[in-house]
Amino acid sequence: MTPTSANRVVSLAAIMIVLTSVVLQGIQAGVVSDFNHAERCKDSLYMGTPPRGYLSNAFKKICQRYEDKPRYATVYDPRRHIPIYSAYTFKKSDGEKKVDFPWMFEPQLASEKSSSNMEPFPQSTSMHMNFEDTQAVLEDYADVVQYERGQLNPDEHQADPMDKVSTYSLTNVVPQIREFNLGPWAEHQDIIRKRLNNYCRGKAFVVTGVTTSGHTIRRSNMDRVAVPEYMWSAYCCTEFDQNAPYFVRYKFPVFGAYGLNDRVNNQMVEVPLKNLEKFLKGRMDVDKNFQIFYNDCVPDN
Repeated sequence: MTPTSANRVVSLAAIMIVLTSVVLQGIQAGVVSDFNHAERCKDSLYMGTPPRGYLSNAFKKICQRYEDKPRYATVYDPRRHIPIYSAYTFKKSDGEKKVDFPWMFEPQLASEKSSSNMEPFPQSTSMHMNFEDTQAVLEDYADVVQYERGQLNPDEHQADPMDKVSTYSLTNVVPQIREFNLGPWAEHQDIIRKRLNNYCRGKAFVVTGVTTSGHTIRRSNMDRVAVPEYMWSAYCCTEFDQNAPYFVRYKFPVFGAYGLNDRVNNQMVEVPLKNLEKFLKGRMDVDKNFQIFYNDCVPDN
């Protein structure tokens, strides 16, 4: 081999190493350009496809990773400091809550060079200033007794302890009025848990999201965390018990619900998917093609 040929081989090898490194970094990142890979939380989405039709380019896509494993997908609004939706696979669960784990944040929202895994908040509150521009911090929820931290991917819908832990990230949380959170919202989550436990025979995909409004949690005279006007959720389970009672069976393979995040008139209303999408189109910045599940959760035959 001539020196020139040898140099070419070395150069090509070096280029391949660099390209491989770049690809791997893109795959492993917590904040991602898309969800089109298993390592980017593709498996949390029905047919690997996220909801479509959102018009904002400012939202950040987060593959919520804990202990180096993808757990669920979140689209986050770094300006309003809340998730727009979280998408996850439901796991049959007894509904037990794991509330003794520290709340976590997403390092990569603050810096692309940071860890791709969610991490517990530092003990020093002054450290939180390093990333409070990009996301909510514990201080935002410290003195607002009227609000609870409402999980979009609730720990009660997960079975594995590490999957439960991963739901305790503030990037998976929005401020919910206490009466709504402890009442209609908690009841709805339990209804869906029992329904999917008992009648879903395959994998169930869930997307839970928000509509925003003018209400905001303020701290130090600054707008910090947007308070959603409505909460909504929808599930997709294409393999279900065909012998289920009709009052349950007609809510498969897909159904949705929404509720007003308020003290009164806050009951959760269950509706067909198309009705939910129509309701949301008038309250969110989305286009006419807004769609929560690929092909409306109708499997390709």
